[in-house]
Amino acid sequence: MTSVLCNRQVSLSVVFYIFLKIKKEIGKNYRSIYGTNLRKETVMQIKVAPHAGFCMGVRRAVEAAWKVAEEGVPACTLGELIHNPQVVNALRNHGIPPLKNPEEAGDRLVLIRSHGVSPDVLKSLTERGARIMDLTCPFVDRLHRIVADTTADGSPVILVGEQDHPEVQGTAGWAGGDVYIVGSPEEAEALPPLERALACVQTTFPKDKWLAVLEVLRHKVDHLTEQCTICSATAMRQSEAIAMASDVDAMVVVGGRKSANTRKLFEACHAICPHTILVECANEIPNDFLHSGFATIGVTAGASTPDDLLKEVVAIMTDMEIQNQIPETVESQEAADDASKNDFMKEVDATLVRIRPGQTVTGTVVQITDDEVCVNIGFKSDGLIKRSDLAQQDVKLGDEIEVEVVKVNDGEGNVVLSQRNIVNRKAWEALMEKYDAGEYVEGVCKEAVKGGLICDVGGVRAFVPASQVAPRYIEKLGDFVGKDVRLKIIEIDKQKRRVVASRKAVIIEENDARKKEAWDRLEEGVVIHGIVRRLTDFGAFVDLGGVDGLIHITDLSWGRIHHPSEVVKPNQEIDVKILGLDRERERIQLGYKQLQPRPWDNADQKYPVGAIVEGKVVRIVTFGAFVELEPGLDGLVHISQCAPTKIAKVEDAVQVGDIRRVKVLSVDLENKRISLSIRQAMDDEAIEADEESLDLDTEEAQPVASVETAEPAVEAEEAPEA
Repeated sequence: MTSVLCNRQVSLSVVFYIFLKIKKEIGKNYRSIYGTNLRKETVMQIKVAPHAGFCMGVRRAVEAAWKVAEEGVPACTLGELIHNPQVVNALRNHGIPPLKNPEEAGDRLVLIRSHGVSPDVLKSLTERGARIMDLTCPFVDRLHRIVADTTADGSPVILVGEQDHPEVQGTAGWAGGDVYIVGSPEEAEALPPLERALACVQTTFPKDKWLAVLEVLRHKVDHLTEQCTICSATAMRQSEAIAMASDVDAMVVVGGRKSANTRKLFEACHAICPHTILVECANEIPNDFLHSGFATIGVTAGASTPDDLLKEVVAIMTDMEIQNQIPETVESQEAADDASKNDFMKEVDATLVRIRPGQTVTGTVVQITDDEVCVNIGFKSDGLIKRSDLAQQDVKLGDEIEVEVVKVNDGEGNVVLSQRNIVNRKAWEALMEKYDAGEYVEGVCKEAVKGGLICDVGGVRAFVPASQVAPRYIEKLGDFVGKDVRLKIIEIDKQKRRVVASRKAVIIEENDARKKEAWDRLEEGVVIHGIVRRLTDFGAFVDLGGVDGLIHITDLSWGRIHHPSEVVKPNQEIDVKILGLDRERERIQLGYKQLQPRPWDNADQKYPVGAIVEGKVVRIVTFGAFVELEPGLDGLVHISQCAPTKIAKVEDAVQVGDIRRVKVLSVDLENKRISLSIRQAMDDEAIEADEESLDLDTEEAQPVASVETAEPAVEAEEAPEA
């Protein structure tokens, strides 16, 4: 019993397919050997559901229990490990009895069944010194986490399922608020109105009943959070059973009568096919069941039904079918048995796929949990892929996926598969092609380590030494983590699959390419657009798209400036004129003022003789003061024109930085000279002030005289009317 239950070497889907094929072939063999005269005209056909029997969670728990039994560790299970008396009795006989209360555990290893338990039970076991092996089904564990996380703030939870089911009782203990358990729409109607609640469901509950209850809850709860936590394998098993029941004359459901999963399968099948029976083992099949004239019989099993029990039922039914087809004339029954046996072995050999590590095969997803995906690859055992080894995380039941065989047997009968290996191999091949072609690769910095960066290049790990990160020294390599980078592969160890790459090489090569392109389009006298990158005391450096050029401070403005910041700012976009190119020394001389209007071009029009304007004293010499009218345009105020009276030196009248009004005396465009006068400007302004004062006095006197003469005038005008 132990060896059978522990053996996961035979995939149910393959076994059932073999039985079905053998059954058909046996009928053919008898016809070919003994003719067509059979005692019974009706040929019975047996159909087996592809996903009948142990689910992944139950299989995991049973295999772990038998491993503990083989090691001889003092252990027990809290409650029956699964709802199957044969398995429970076998474990009891091998030193792993089921317990009803945590108090009975003592210091033994306690196996938590796939239904799971509440946190209080786990705490009670720990306090009593018991060791715990948690074999909770991954789907049930997910249900626990959803309830715990969603109700942590005290929100109520509505558990849809059977009130007394161990899974429901255990899940209720993870709730942070009130717990309501309902199993039907009528029970849901009896709930009090709730403002908010979480609705989740027992993993083995029928989906149609869950949807019916959910429809009621949507009207009972104002803000309802819905979580469908039905196990995908359970839903698939139930849908397969219902479909089969509608297509056969009779159904056999194999499983423990205490199993809610098996009972629901029976109820669902019986509702469609009245000739449905529930048996725990092959001996319970009624003798007259197979002699009732059924043309087709379907077989399915609950999640707690071991493989050997299901196979035993199918084998006995197949034997009965063969006996019902014994020919009237048989020359040698022994020869017929040998022929059937040989055909059986041939069919087995033809059906099983041969696999080896590293082989790529295509399989069908048959079961999904939070941690693993089960794939039928046509081998005698289904394969398992860890979530971390999946390249596509959105796989669904029934999907065909390409996988690689990692191990044919991991020591427990499991075939270990990987999808990531295929992706990695293809990524490596693509990387080799780019390396051979000298192409750059795109990567993402994942980690800063001692001496460099670790980057992911299309799924391949690449190391970038610190000296190859940038042309200049980088102090904080951590700033690159999470950023996209372009790299050049500089070293590869194909045997060890090690890749060394350089970001610095990419930057240097790209800069060289930009420089070459920039130099090819540069020409003296051409006006080009650029960006001011850097300011110094002697000028401004401008990025011309790959190369930098210098605007000397004297070429920034027509006027005198002390620093380039008076004219341009960093990151400012400007147009410049190329004044000179030195390709050997890679130097470019630029001009900015050359694109600005020359102040002397229209000085005589802007500053006509006799005009009075404002200017700034920018320089003082012994014979006068230079006044800036605008940048690049200065005029001279002779010492004799600096003040109304004679002065000994210019500083007695003006100082550098003074803003003074001056009168334009003359403009000499040819020699670029302007003569100015502060004294005459003051005299003219004084005369204007006197004239304005005189005009004001006249205006003040004029209204009195006009009033005195206005009245007689009015009278004279009015006299003729009188």
